[in-house]
Amino acid sequence: MPNENEVRDFLMSRRARITPESVGLPGGPGRRVAGLRRGEVAVLAGVSTEYYARIERGNLAGVTDSVLDAIASTLRFDDSERSHLFDLARSANASPVRRARPTAAGTLRPGLRSALEAMTDGVAFVQNARLDVVAMNTLGRALYSDVLDTGGDRPNFARFAFLHQDLSRRLYPDWEGAADTAVAMLRTSAGRHPDDRALRELVGELATLSPEFRRKWAAHEVRLHTHGVKVFHHHAVGDLRLSFENLTPGLDDEHSLLLYSAEPGSDDAASLRLLASWAATREAVRRDVP
Repeated sequence: MPNENEVRDFLMSRRARITPESVGLPGGPGRRVAGLRRGEVAVLAGVSTEYYARIERGNLAGVTDSVLDAIASTLRFDDSERSHLFDLARSANASPVRRARPTAAGTLRPGLRSALEAMTDGVAFVQNARLDVVAMNTLGRALYSDVLDTGGDRPNFARFAFLHQDLSRRLYPDWEGAADTAVAMLRTSAGRHPDDRALRELVGELATLSPEFRRKWAAHEVRLHTHGVKVFHHHAVGDLRLSFENLTPGLDDEHSLLLYSAEPGSDDAASLRLLASWAATREAVRRDVP
């Protein structure tokens, strides 16, 4: 995933979705490109056609924030897309020696691990930028039991979604939405960590084994997965509708702490309590097995 190719494909895909008519330019038949031409983007962004062409070829070295902002506005980027463009620019301008090295899947502060286990009323877990499971509390291990059971020594949410679809389509009633989110988060991570070999290998594995992943990866969607609502179907307790918050512990942008909770007094809260009981029984049985 060379940075230059990512920049080129990302900007071309976003340029293709903007119709000339939507920005006050003449459209009609005879246009050889979908969406805007390079020169039209350049005019709208206030730069020369040659300069924008250089940028779209993947050369972001030395491009100022104001130019990036102008391009983002012209191509109508949302917050996730704008952040991705700036991540790509930072990677292009950073020395390989100064680039942050992504940490191993299991590296986590002991205090954060203890804090996870202390959270008993909701689902809490830590994942890294590759969507590897780093740590989970009891309810997290219960909700994502299929992810852990199929993941071996390196459970991964994206691998589970695409390579274990018999189980992932059961856990995620809106499987397409969950799969889109996983791909968009990996694409966002690729912009932040272009030198992450493990991420490249994961993307290569999924692209080789899953036609659905290949199709979604080619769309170049990105996403800042910060908060929202998710619906699950757990095989032991049924449907769960949970609100989530995605937090970044301290100054570490490699790990994210995710918290899921149910509305107090709701059926979902009752289902969470049932899930906690199921988890306690399951873990007790596992401790008793020689």
